[in-house]
This record gives sequence, C-alpha cells and structure tokens, in this order.
Amino acid sequence: MATMADVARSAGVSVATVSHVLNGTRPVLPHTRQAVLDAVEELGYTPNTLARSLVTARTRSIGLAVSAISNPYFTEILQGVEAAALEAGYSLLIADPHDDPEHERKVVQLLHERRVDGVIVAPSADPRGLLAYLGRHEVPAVFLDRLVDGPGTDGGPRFDQVCADNAEPTSRLVAHLAGLGHRRIGLVAGRPGLSTTSERISGYRSALAFAGLAYDGRLLVHGDSESAGAEQATEALLSLGVPPSALVTGNNAMTIGVLRTLRAHGLSVPDDIALCCFDDFAWADLFSPRLTAIAQPGRDIGARAVQVLLERLAEPDRPARTVRLPCAFVHRTSCGCPSPSEEGTPS
Repeated sequence: MATMADVARSAGVSVATVSHVLNGTRPVLPHTRQAVLDAVEELGYTPNTLARSLVTARTRSIGLAVSAISNPYFTEILQGVEAAALEAGYSLLIADPHDDPEHERKVVQLLHERRVDGVIVAPSADPRGLLAYLGRHEVPAVFLDRLVDGPGTDGGPRFDQVCADNAEPTSRLVAHLAGLGHRRIGLVAGRPGLSTTSERISGYRSALAFAGLAYDGRLLVHGDSESAGAEQATEALLSLGVPPSALVTGNNAMTIGVLRTLRAHGLSVPDDIALCCFDDFAWADLFSPRLTAIAQPGRDIGARAVQVLLERLAEPDRPARTVRLPCAFVHRTSCGCPSPSEEGTPS
C-alpha cells in the first residue's frame, strides 16, 4: 500500500508539501499541486483519515438530523446536503429525529459523539433540549428549514439558519384564490410550534386582510404536518355550516391527506373546492387536476446549509446569520384557472 512518503518521492516534493496539498492547509504552486495529485492517482494512494483526524482534530464529516423518512420534502434537502458535502470532501452521517424533541437531542448527541465536525438539523417544535446540548458542548450547528427563536447577546440569531421564504409565498396562494372570487379560504396548517407553521399562518392572515376578507378562526385548522392529521383537519372544515370554497395546504404530506378526504366526500377539485399547496413535489403534475403549488428550493437549502456550516468551521467567532432562499409559484389547474401558465416564476 502506497504511503505519503511514496507520493512525495514520486512527485519530487517533501512529505509536508504532500500534506498541504491533500489537507488544503497551505497554498501550493499549481504545478507542484498537480504533480502531487498525479502521483496520488498513479500510486493509488488513499489518505489515512483516522490518522489525519488525530492530528487535525477534524474528521471531515458532517452530521445531518432530519426526518427524511416521514417527510418527503426533506429527501430533497438530504440530496442537496449530500452533494455539497461530497464536493467539499466531507462524509455524511444521517439520523432521523422523527420530529420528537427527546429523540432529536439523543440523535444529535450520538452524532456529536461520533466526532462529526458539525451538525445540520431541522429542529422540532420544541428544540429546548437540543439548544441546551449544542450550547453546552459548543457544537458547530446550522438549522435548516425551520428557524429557532432565541436571539444571541447582540440581538441576532444564536445559530446559523437556512430556510425558504414562508409568509410571502403563502400570501401569494391566498391572494390568487381571493382573486378568483373565493371568499371563504381555509388553511390546513402544520404542527404548532414550528416556525414554518407560524410564518405560513402569518402569510395567510395578511393576505386575507389585504383582500378585504375577514379572518375566521374556524377556517384555520392544524394538520400537524402529516397526512393523517390533515384528514381530520379537513373533516372539521367540511363539517362547518358554511364550509370553505378553497383550501391552502401547509405541506406536501398534508396535501395528500386533504385530497384523500375530499375524494371520500365525493368532492371534485377544483369544481367543488379549489386547492393550492405549499410544497411542490415530483408527482404534483400527475394529479388530476394538476396541483397549483409553491415550490421550495430543497436541494439549494441543503447545499447552502453545508456552505454555511463550512464557513462556520473556518470562522468560529463570526456572527450567526439567517439565510432565506426564494420559492417559486407553480401555476397549474387545481386552483380552478382555465389556462394557467405551467412555468414557475420566482415568488
């Protein structure tokens, strides 16, 4: 098996130069760097990651805690994280916290004990245990998709955060339905306590006010971000004396639950009830009717989270920041429009 000394000898450089090329610890002249890389390729040299981590106190690994199994949207984020981590030369350890606060803290602790250099987490609705652990152990962390309250001493966020816009895109869905003449627009919102839920509710209410529509608390129900919860929430809306003529759903899982309940009641979309969704997904264009939706940049959110974490590792003392990425409005037919544009435009 080739050693670093063999690479140095073949490239005609010192072992220290080989180390600087492979670890990126010091600038090396382009022709020297290429000579080292050519020697690595020719000899089939594989760096000893364990030995390197003992010297640098870095494992070049990232921990990711997202509920990818129970929430298809996070699968897109996972793909973005994985691609960006691989491109940067980092391996990825993945854990599913199941949106449970206690399990969330445990899986992040397990990732930390595996000596990951930092963690990327989609926090639960009650992240107090998680925040306490990260703060106590000074774990470099980036929160994605969901923001965490609790500013630092300077009034800014305590941790780096990456997410999509939520309020304005939701307002756009509601405004679109109001523009079509709907006066009773229901919202099937996500799990209480999540920043995504509260921001989308805020967008819903602001759009109603802008359209001159009175807010009716009975038209806002929680589907707890899951299909089964959305089924029960939709049942509650349909049982009202004057049910809504249009619905906005808070994520893709709840959209499935809403559609299932509407079908069970023999209701047709959009003839009997119009529907717009937060979260586009691969098969949204295959439904009949095709779903008008807000598309989140899941892969970009994941990739940006990796970038922000690596910047945090390089500059541990810089102020934390919140990065928001724009969504896109994808206009199809479930809203009831006869001839919608099928191209998404930035929200």
